[in-house]
Amino acid sequence: MDGVHDVGGLEGFGPVDAPPSEPVFAEQWERGAFRVAMAALGGLQSPGGRFRHSIERMDPAHYLASSYYEHWLTGVSTLVVEAGLTTQAELDDRAGGHFPLSRPDRGTRPTVPLTDRIEPRFGVGDRVRVREWHPPGHTRAPRYVQGKRGVVTRCDGASNLPDVEAHGGGGVRDPLYSVRFTPRELWGEGGTDGATVNVDLWDWYLEADE
Repeated sequence: MDGVHDVGGLEGFGPVDAPPSEPVFAEQWERGAFRVAMAALGGLQSPGGRFRHSIERMDPAHYLASSYYEHWLTGVSTLVVEAGLTTQAELDDRAGGHFPLSRPDRGTRPTVPLTDRIEPRFGVGDRVRVREWHPPGHTRAPRYVQGKRGVVTRCDGASNLPDVEAHGGGGVRDPLYSVRFTPRELWGEGGTDGATVNVDLWDWYLEADE
C-alpha cells in the first residue's frame, strides 16, 4: 500500500536515532498500550497483516506526529470499534475529548490463488527481482525494494501472506525468503559501497532475474 507509513529509504527524514541503551518502553503508558493491544488482538483473533493495515490507515498527519505505541493504540482501537465491541462516542467519553481512529479500510485482497504454496521457487544464491506494483491494500513489500534486483540468502519455509490475511482472506501460506540488496541497487549514487541490506520477502513478490 502506498502510504505515509512506507517511509523506508525516503529522503528528508534524517538518520535513525537509536540510543545505545534504549528501553523496551520509554514511558509507563506504552507498557499499558502494549498489554491492551495484545489482549484485544488475541480476543479478536486478528492476524498480523490486519493489525498492521489498521495502522497504515491512520491519517497521515496523525501518523507522522505520533509515536510507535500510539500507532499501536490507534490501530487496535480501530479494530475494536470495527468489530462492534465499543464505539467512537465511548472512546471520546473515556478520553475526555476526540479519540482519533484510523480511516475506513478501502483496500482489497490481491488476486492470488487462495491455496497454500509450500515449495519455494528459488534457492540460496538465486538472483531475483521484486515485482513493482501499487496495491490498494496492504503489502509487506517495501516501496524502496519494488522493481529492484537482489540475491536470495535464506529460505525460511512457508508463512501466511500478509497481503491476503489483512483483507479477510485467511491464512494462505507462501514461501518466505531473505533477499540481499546492495545500497547502490536501492538508492543509486546515494548508496554506500561495501554494505548490504537484507529484506524478508514472500515468493509472490518475486520473479526470476533473467
